[in-house]
Amino acid sequence: MNISRENIDELNAVIKLTIEREDYEARVADVLKNYQKKAQMPGFRPGKVPAGLIKKMYGNAATVDEINKLVSENLSNHLTEEKLEILGEPLPSESQKPIDFDNQSSFEFAFDIALAPKVEMKLTKRDKIPYYTIEMTDELVDGQLKNITGRFGENKAVETVSAESLVKGNIVQLDDAGNVLENGIFAEDTVLSVSVIKDKKEQKKFIGKAVGEEVVFDVKKAFPNDTEVSYILKITKEQAAEVTGSFRLTIKEITEFVEPELTQDLFDKVFGAGVVSSEEEMRAKVKEDLEKNYLLESDYRFSVDARNKLTNKVNLKLPEDFLKRWMKATNRGDEKLTDEQIDKDMPSFLEDLKWQLIKNELIKANELKVEESDVVEFAKKSAKAQFMQYGLTNIPDDYIVNYAMDMLKDQQQGRQMAEGAITDKVIAYIKEAVKLDEKVVTRDEFNKLFENN
Repeated sequence: MNISRENIDELNAVIKLTIEREDYEARVADVLKNYQKKAQMPGFRPGKVPAGLIKKMYGNAATVDEINKLVSENLSNHLTEEKLEILGEPLPSESQKPIDFDNQSSFEFAFDIALAPKVEMKLTKRDKIPYYTIEMTDELVDGQLKNITGRFGENKAVETVSAESLVKGNIVQLDDAGNVLENGIFAEDTVLSVSVIKDKKEQKKFIGKAVGEEVVFDVKKAFPNDTEVSYILKITKEQAAEVTGSFRLTIKEITEFVEPELTQDLFDKVFGAGVVSSEEEMRAKVKEDLEKNYLLESDYRFSVDARNKLTNKVNLKLPEDFLKRWMKATNRGDEKLTDEQIDKDMPSFLEDLKWQLIKNELIKANELKVEESDVVEFAKKSAKAQFMQYGLTNIPDDYIVNYAMDMLKDQQQGRQMAEGAITDKVIAYIKEAVKLDEKVVTRDEFNKLFENN
């Protein structure tokens, strides 16, 4: 067995493995002996099939299999022993000579590899990265309070229509004379929201009306959006685009959303038993939770800006041609990757790879480590974030822990949690190492930071 490496340039190399008969002969013989012990063929007792016949039937396949195993084992060992940091995986070399397993006894295999570029990353207080804090306002707290308590409100019947009402009734299309249009559109028990009527004159026609009364209005003026019209008239969007003229709605039901009363029962439902006991405490709790959530958002935005800063700071050359080949060779999707798709995806792939190399260097240079407890904490944070997306802010800690542990049982999710935990360590290190350019921004200004990034 002979292994050699030839560096093509600073990023590309070829590893060649030469395998002689003596490297695989004994291994193949052992495999064939094992086949012979288990072989069952007509005319022979179990385990008594002649060795020559076994070799004739299985010799070539066993040889190919053992040679492939030898190649894989020795290639892996070589990368480990030489401490080679590579990108992607070795690929059969474009210079590989044809192999004839039937007639050759000596084989040469060549593999192209991509060498990871050296990364030098030193951070000082001269490196400045923005850190955005979202300004806490009464308006934000009010909005969050409404979102939280609104889940416990209900629609109640009212006597007359207001700008906030939902109106239910039967609607029919009219002709130019105001009569019911023959073969026109009719929809029973349609529901429309008065608050979303765009035209103020059309909206005014509904205000003050009671159950049993009729409203004649121009549905396209009231609702310029064809999707809304199709929903109200119970027709297709294409049909809604052709609708013109007036419609008459006979009101059958008027309801309005009523906010829940601020009682201890509501406080317990929202925040858990006994956590808050007054409107003032509820407001303080909501503000506290908002500040925690906004801190997470600020840290996330910092991670985005830190990544951009560091990837721009380091001029890394990457073996793009090899990486394109590797992406195509390892694609496991349902559809085959085209060259056009690879070219389109390449810029973002290279940015991700640069960031991974930078993270690896920071981890190694600063001996950053992740303990099992760090992974569990990251999983708990991820679980909380998932619940918060649905407005669930009072989930008991033991439920969060159980949910996090269930995620970690899944192998793929476990890897993701571990990767997230080490990334958090890297971001925390960067945060301490650089100068934070702290900025207080409004909620809208913060959201706009993500419009183009």
